[in-house]
Amino acid sequence: MTFPRATIDGAALRHNLSVVRRTAPESQVLAVVKANAYGHGLAATARALASADALGVARLAEGLALRAAGITNRIVLLEGVFSAEEQQRASQAQLDLVVHTFDQLDLLEAADSRARFEIWVKVDTGMNRLGFRIEDFASAWARVQRCKSVTQVRVMTHLAAAEDREGDTPKQLALFSALATTLPGERSVANSAGLVNWPQARLNWVRPGLMLYGISPVPDRSADQLGLRPAMTLTTQLIAIRHVPAGEGVGYNSIWRAPADSIIGIAAVGYGDGYPRNFRSGAPVLVSGVETKVVGRVSMDMTAIDLTHLPACRIGDEVILWGRGLSADRVAPFAGTIAYELICGISQRVAVDWKSG
Repeated sequence: MTFPRATIDGAALRHNLSVVRRTAPESQVLAVVKANAYGHGLAATARALASADALGVARLAEGLALRAAGITNRIVLLEGVFSAEEQQRASQAQLDLVVHTFDQLDLLEAADSRARFEIWVKVDTGMNRLGFRIEDFASAWARVQRCKSVTQVRVMTHLAAAEDREGDTPKQLALFSALATTLPGERSVANSAGLVNWPQARLNWVRPGLMLYGISPVPDRSADQLGLRPAMTLTTQLIAIRHVPAGEGVGYNSIWRAPADSIIGIAAVGYGDGYPRNFRSGAPVLVSGVETKVVGRVSMDMTAIDLTHLPACRIGDEVILWGRGLSADRVAPFAGTIAYELICGISQRVAVDWKSG
């Protein structure tokens, strides 16, 4: 069997979608599958989440890839389109467009007379990334209402720090409510963290991403506490076991030295596989189901693991880097990053094993 290996659990994806539905029973679900479904495989994940009310991708190429794979769900382009050619291709593929600039309104107004679009108008309530500013929204909305190519309009915004209960989310929600409550059409605010932390953000549509993949979007509640199951488990195996005398270094530059006579396992995984080089000593891993830790610097193909308290380990034993029994959101801080980056960063040489469940 090839290692490292990412095992993707389709049943976990479907379970996590059911958790979203229980959390927001009055909302439709736009399941976010951008960035190769957060590293889980775009088309396969879309099939596993086929019962979602819509699928969200960032870019046109992702939407077209889903159509080419036979996916018939509503698909929303979260960044919209940026040229007449892209708009025409989106029309042919029957993709919904997010509209967040006046340039995109220009494209809609100049669209072929036969083209028809359902659009999601995005307003910027404080993220300062995409969306019409509050003071420009009335002008944009008036143009949308006159646009002959538009058949249905929804309104959306994005929360900048929904995981932070002390942040600016109440201000964003108040701005959006004041602007959108009186408008016709459906509304969408909540991402995964918004869905968990801010019930008032669970409007007509919710847009979960991270939750679907079994990772907690909030710092004060674990995936287990939220009832989520990890959809990706990244595993490898031990390919060598070393007996290292006290004081000797391990790995490049000997940034870790054995405090006592130690047993060190070498696992077949490194930054060439998407296991970040900046994981520091102490990062948790599971070896044959028992937790231990990384020591020394991660190499391109190999990582050293402390087995001193696991003397029965043997070459070939399984190592879990994250997933089953070890959530990615617990591991990520040891690399100074977030779980999103870990699961999106798996390289092409990692074998993928899909289990439909």
